[in-house]
Amino acid sequence: MGGNITRKGILTSQRGDSAPQESDSAATSLTGENDRLTPLEAPPQPTAAERQVADLIQIETDPETAAAVLDRVPLWFHTFSLNRSRELYTHGVARDHRYRLPALPEDFGGMSVLDIGTFDGFYAFLAEARGAGRVVAVDNEQYREWVGSRWGVELQGGEGFAAIRELLGSEVDYQRIDAFDLDELGDTFDFILCFGILHRVENPLGLLKVIRRRLAAGGRVLLETHGAPDRAFDSAAVYIPSPGEVYAHDDFVYWGFTPAGLDAMARHAGFEAFELIDAPVIDGHPRVLGALRSGPLD
Repeated sequence: MGGNITRKGILTSQRGDSAPQESDSAATSLTGENDRLTPLEAPPQPTAAERQVADLIQIETDPETAAAVLDRVPLWFHTFSLNRSRELYTHGVARDHRYRLPALPEDFGGMSVLDIGTFDGFYAFLAEARGAGRVVAVDNEQYREWVGSRWGVELQGGEGFAAIRELLGSEVDYQRIDAFDLDELGDTFDFILCFGILHRVENPLGLLKVIRRRLAAGGRVLLETHGAPDRAFDSAAVYIPSPGEVYAHDDFVYWGFTPAGLDAMARHAGFEAFELIDAPVIDGHPRVLGALRSGPLD
């Protein structure tokens, strides 16, 4: 890490290294089994808020298959409606994503979509269901580290995504790739989703530059990340939490952003601006949601 940085306070210099990369691969299926570690925190039950979002994708598999999926995937990030009539939902640990829904297109109208940090793939599958022509979902599966430290669960990586993709008969293209290596895809995309990732990388400006290169002319990025706790929207300062401060047993939240700070970084990365859409507090945690539009590349 660069000098003149404290773990809690105001950012005074830029971190130059990128998120850790992993080279091993993981193959998953509905029949795979996963080892379980001693749980540190129990995954929460779905509330009406999570079910409302999950119901946007109607899977409606038979109860036996749903039960098998729930049993074989040890932890879910996203809540999925496997069988609404029987109230069979995955127990996703992500809380209340309803604030994201108004920002998502009702019709993707044949657009090419890239979902960065897809985890179980809810938004990639939703884009496909809403008419996207091509959807690529990427994840370096680094989440296995903080899932293990927070919930005591050992994931192989991608098993939730694979299960839902099979149930839906989906054609979403899943690639295990680090976000900093997105140039390897070679393609640009009309619409890019980047939810819950920017605060977990050590070089957020560098990631925004990579994303800008993958955005097609006239394209749009929907960006959501952790906010600064003091809610000082007019300040471009970046908050730096202590390890485990934001989520217990989770040392991988490095930053808390303000809209002004995101706007400044976006312009440095080649975007026209950061357009604030919403800044809710969800389960006690400040979030910032906004859009980036393509500006001229150097």
